[in-house]
Amino acid sequence: MEGPSSQSGKWYKRHLTYRLINWPWYLPEQQVRLAVKTAFELWSNVSSLVFWEVADEPADIRLTFFFGDHNDGVENAFDGPGGALAHAFFPRRGEAHFDNDERWSLDSGKGRNLFVVMAHEIGHTLGLEHSPVSNALMSPYYKKLGKGFVLSWDDVLDGKQYLENREQTQETNFRFHYCMSFFDALTVDMEDNLYIFKGKYYWIVSKGESAAGPYLLQAKWPGLPSAIDATAFSEKDRKFYFFKGGRCWRYKGSSLEVGFPQKCSLTSDLPRHPDTALFFQPLHQLVLFKGPKYYVVNEETLQVEPYYPRSLKDWGGVPALANGAVTHQDGFVYFFRNDQFWKFNPEKLEVVETGKWAARLRWLGCQDVSLNQSSCLLKSIFGTTMTWMTENLHRRMELRVLLPLLPVRYCIVIYVWCF
Repeated sequence: MEGPSSQSGKWYKRHLTYRLINWPWYLPEQQVRLAVKTAFELWSNVSSLVFWEVADEPADIRLTFFFGDHNDGVENAFDGPGGALAHAFFPRRGEAHFDNDERWSLDSGKGRNLFVVMAHEIGHTLGLEHSPVSNALMSPYYKKLGKGFVLSWDDVLDGKQYLENREQTQETNFRFHYCMSFFDALTVDMEDNLYIFKGKYYWIVSKGESAAGPYLLQAKWPGLPSAIDATAFSEKDRKFYFFKGGRCWRYKGSSLEVGFPQKCSLTSDLPRHPDTALFFQPLHQLVLFKGPKYYVVNEETLQVEPYYPRSLKDWGGVPALANGAVTHQDGFVYFFRNDQFWKFNPEKLEVVETGKWAARLRWLGCQDVSLNQSSCLLKSIFGTTMTWMTENLHRRMELRVLLPLLPVRYCIVIYVWCF
């Protein structure tokens, strides 16, 4: 096996953009994008790096699926099913290529798990070499993820506290501040207190004040998992609604109501992994957004109202894949995706303004947060992270096929985990 090039390079900035150029035709676009986003979050949760997806503009990191020879040189052409699954370039070329002849999967069933291959190749685009530890993610051999790994994902994210230098607590809190990157969800209560959620933390922004926090989710809402998909406070019943995966939680203050969490995607036909949630005042009901559709929800039964879902086109310019929405005191609804906002007029049903929310919307509490643009280097903690993660989640393995690595760049070959 050849070693890395001494001219591998490194990123000299902390905020990196990525673009998914294409994906296998048989995989749902929204689920693929979620897998890619989660793969990037694996690295952002153990570093000070921040990743944003872009749609049509140039990106620092480009992810592309190719067949066979794709102008990387004949010796690096993909070889059909089996063998090399993907390869990537070190910074600052910022490219990862995936073999489109492979059968890709988004779960632990048949096919190559797209998430684990994506996470491995992203590691290379960030400057990481292969790990000599056989069960590390950055090992050069493909690993099939078991169900236990998927269900333990929150624990993996929480593991960053174990891996961080405890003497740098203040610096760590700064890195993970929502103003420095993005947030998972947000909502506002009857007293106009804005709640902003990221990972296992939340912040509160009261009118005219800076953000207070971070506070632990579990301290306020016992039983609530980290990294929620969406949340909304209902002005109708004055309760907090949280959504993650196919489950939902309903709290009266800090008390979880009897019967929750529920598997709302099964019992109520609500979408899995909703992008965002909103209490929409003109309808006086909860609205969930998922990809190109939106769902109006009956709060008492948590059932989707008749004639829904409908097309997001009804919302006159609101983007798909928003990660938050809230009605402000000015009467407008603000939608958020990554570092951008869309100001929506609920009377005219159209977007009237867009921009960068951290700089433009002072009521989000970011006016006193310094946006430090100093250069950032990846630390050796990455290798420790992957070792800790895999050693605690995978115990049994069996070598089935061992193929030679392709030269020049780092590739994944077949290595099967058995459960």
